[in-house]
Amino acid sequence: MASLIDIRRRLRSVTSTQQITRAMKMVAAAKLRRAQDRVVGARPYAKLMTSVLASVREHAGGLTHPLLAEREEKRVLVLVVAGDRGLCGAFNTNIHRATAHLLAEHPGWSEVTLLPVGKKAMEYWRRRKLTIAEKSWPDILGNLSSAKAREVAQYLAEEFLAERLDAVYVVVNVFRSVISQVVTTQKLLPLGAVAPAPEGKPQGEGKPKGEAPQSAGTAVEYLYEPDAASILAWLLPRYLEFMVYRALAESAAAEMGARMTAMDAASKNAGEMIDKLTLSYNRARQARITKELIEIVSGAAALE
Repeated sequence: MASLIDIRRRLRSVTSTQQITRAMKMVAAAKLRRAQDRVVGARPYAKLMTSVLASVREHAGGLTHPLLAEREEKRVLVLVVAGDRGLCGAFNTNIHRATAHLLAEHPGWSEVTLLPVGKKAMEYWRRRKLTIAEKSWPDILGNLSSAKAREVAQYLAEEFLAERLDAVYVVVNVFRSVISQVVTTQKLLPLGAVAPAPEGKPQGEGKPKGEAPQSAGTAVEYLYEPDAASILAWLLPRYLEFMVYRALAESAAAEMGARMTAMDAASKNAGEMIDKLTLSYNRARQARITKELIEIVSGAAALE
């Protein structure tokens, strides 16, 4: 049996650890609220922007843009979005595993470049024998802003337009709830995979005010100012910027949720360990006191 000194030392250590995990849980909870509000606020905008872009493409009639160009995927960049810190369960490990799975699924990619975002992604993939992009944003998640997301999107667009890349993918944790983060792989470039406009709308919905409902079989004619090509050329880069921003925002919220859940579980485990150590300490102390009493009684009896 461990001595009283050893048990007391372990009790102090576990109690100190529990204080740290509780503090980290509270910090993560405070950051999660802000990150969650940012994600929830971005989702309706993403849905509307996707719908507008799909509508422009559908009614603009065969317009093309360099960001829509489909090419055989040989030179591919993978944007790997992980966390800046550990102590968040399997959050970072799941991202690395999904990235490795993506690369294994596409043996035809002859040139693969990784763009790690987040310190944990940077540390992990720099130790592997893979090409890492020259550009990096190590602290982007700690102070996320649309300006920083725009920098990432502009870099991706420049590489794609210069035909140094044939496609761009992103691997990211999508925030669902505090206890649920889903690893998602999405194709960022080319932007040809924009979802089509929703079908099944009531007749007349989505048309300008004052326009009469169209009869069945009548094509809707749209007027663009200045022109459809200019609108599409302006929308596509904005859409890419927002896709990057949303991916980073989802990851930031998911990381806080994962850390909050992990620290809550760690605090509970520490509490259970403290209870067991306290019980062991009391039993050892009681056994020591009983032994001393027996020695005293035995000594007194020997003197009689």
